[in-house]
Amino acid sequence: MIPVDSFQGVITFVTAARSNSFTEAAERMGISKSAVGKSIARLEGRLGVQLFHRTTRRISLTADGDAYFFACSTALEEIGAAESGLGPGAREPSGRLRVDMPVAFGRRVVAPLLFEIANKYPALQLNMTFSDHLVDPIEEGIDLLVRYGELKDTSGLVARLLTRQHWAICAAPSYLARFGVPETLEDLRNHHCVVGHRRGQPLSWRVRQGGELVRYSPPSTHQIGDGEAMILAAVAGVGLCQMPRCLFRDDLEAGRLVEVLGEYEPDAVDVHAVWPKVSHLRPKVRYVVDELVRLSEQWQ
Repeated sequence: MIPVDSFQGVITFVTAARSNSFTEAAERMGISKSAVGKSIARLEGRLGVQLFHRTTRRISLTADGDAYFFACSTALEEIGAAESGLGPGAREPSGRLRVDMPVAFGRRVVAPLLFEIANKYPALQLNMTFSDHLVDPIEEGIDLLVRYGELKDTSGLVARLLTRQHWAICAAPSYLARFGVPETLEDLRNHHCVVGHRRGQPLSWRVRQGGELVRYSPPSTHQIGDGEAMILAAVAGVGLCQMPRCLFRDDLEAGRLVEVLGEYEPDAVDVHAVWPKVSHLRPKVRYVVDELVRLSEQWQ
């Protein structure tokens, strides 16, 4: 078990890591420079590593110090978040919220909603990342994921259905004028398609054929690992693209894209909020998930 007095050493270390010198850290904490130095020395002795490079003018973290700083600062943020979850202000979200979401859907749909929440609650601090590949929220230190499709492995995780999304196949009018409008899946053999890819392999499309939901592999003319760039490619007229219809909405209404092959539209795909399983759900996560569920009607 870690000695209780070592926690003060951790606080001193984090304060020093955020400062340019032990003198600056001492001024922030209201203690002497020698007290800061002795506290850091005791901590380094207990850990058996050097945490700082020291010069006469400034300090900087070693590789071990940088790793330890990340762990300690994250732990202190969690303690602060736990304390903020108690008392009369517990219902209002506060602290840093780390959210990861699909690129196009995150930028066009989720991010504006998060900004709306952040404006309403200034104590909430957003840390947003965008990725179309699978992410382990526990390993990556992420509070909340937004993800499409079936969740295959939810061990240690909690998932809540946010909404269901209908998908569409679209192309630019200029593209259709050049290559024609496909009427059947077989027609796609003579077309250019914009598809995603994962681990070097092109991703198939979901279509309904003969009353059954099937996976169809269109010509992978352009393979793009970014959902936003896929939509831009379709608007630019380089090929057909399948994405959630809500992401095409503005371009469809403006006439920049046209929907085709509507009779092959698959069943709607689930969109989930996913977060690590904890004994007590923090207010910032609970509130944001509730808000996303409430606002999910905008995603249809």
